[in-house]
Amino acid sequence: MSDLETFRRDTRAWLEANGPVSLRGIGNDPLHGVWGGRKWQWTNPAQKAWLERAAERGFTAPTWPREYGGGGLSGEEAKVLAQEMARLRLPQPLIGFGLTMIGPTLLRFGNEEQKREHLTKITRGEIRWCQGYSEPGAGSDLASLQCRAVPDGDDFIVNGTKIWTSYADHADWIFCLVRTKTEGKKQDGITFLLIDMDTPGVSVSPIRLISGSSPFCETHFVDVRVPQRNVVNGVNNGWTVAKALLGHERSMIADAFGGGAGGKRQGLAALARGYLGSEGGALLDPVLRDQIAQNEMDTRAFMLTVQRSRDAAKAGHQPGPESSLFKVYATELNQRRYELLVRLAGPQGLGWEGPGFEAEELERTRDWLRSRANTIEGGTSEVQRNIIAKRVLGLPD
Repeated sequence: MSDLETFRRDTRAWLEANGPVSLRGIGNDPLHGVWGGRKWQWTNPAQKAWLERAAERGFTAPTWPREYGGGGLSGEEAKVLAQEMARLRLPQPLIGFGLTMIGPTLLRFGNEEQKREHLTKITRGEIRWCQGYSEPGAGSDLASLQCRAVPDGDDFIVNGTKIWTSYADHADWIFCLVRTKTEGKKQDGITFLLIDMDTPGVSVSPIRLISGSSPFCETHFVDVRVPQRNVVNGVNNGWTVAKALLGHERSMIADAFGGGAGGKRQGLAALARGYLGSEGGALLDPVLRDQIAQNEMDTRAFMLTVQRSRDAAKAGHQPGPESSLFKVYATELNQRRYELLVRLAGPQGLGWEGPGFEAEELERTRDWLRSRANTIEGGTSEVQRNIIAKRVLGLPD
């Protein structure tokens, strides 16, 4: 028996023994699950047990080094683990920006002290992170940010505002871009700084969206004192770190909106038959049949493409400009899907509240409204197309 076959046998046996039976069949959803952190409220003891068992074995971050709480698995072994979890339709034991964004960034750019301090806490679900990039006056032109960090002894004094900070009201730490130099090229005066959200002077204001929910926030910094040891990759060297992290973010968005959210995806054909009826199992409207088939084929093809990218990442490949292509396609695919879902439901797809609507219908309406932001968040589609044109296709300015 090969080493990989032995690993599969042992992993399958471990999952059968340790994967909570009550969680089997749920499947993976990159945006819905256990985020962890100091503020996390447990509602399901099975989820807590699953996280503790997986973290002890290093399975929350399978390919991270063991000394930082990871599993130390090879890319092939991590793929086997994912396959065996999918066989039982077990959810990921832990999700969040710590695993998908700041963790991989610290592994590449962080010093040993920063890795020791933060990575194991991430893998155990002890700390939840949020992202401080966009500002009210610096959205698509991220390098124009004005949040200032002024040296004061061994600390920085930080003043400014970040906007569209996803889940900042639930987060414990924020990875933040701050301006530490005003002269010269604007990209050269940016520093990547880690800030504890409990530090005096940090405050958060949720932003109510058209969908009625508030995943986004404004984050305010007023004379916030941050140790200079929390700088990643050196003062005024943050732009390199920022761009690398954006590659991880766009890959995460592609996974979430391009079909990875298995727990939230509904079969279009089954939904259409429920609302519109069918004859012999087939929808009567040939146009709708074609649109449903096209969306399903696009989704499956894209998921295979994302899987190739995941395999490359597990083999040590860092996300490059191709992540912009993933981000554009995934978010537009998600919007097309929700537009089709609403069309199929007809009047039942436009409910906001009150009698006459099922809970799933109301949730679908709000998700459809929420999807309008997909092509803006994480870098607008227009900006991503510029990156693709220049850095993927090599087109002139």
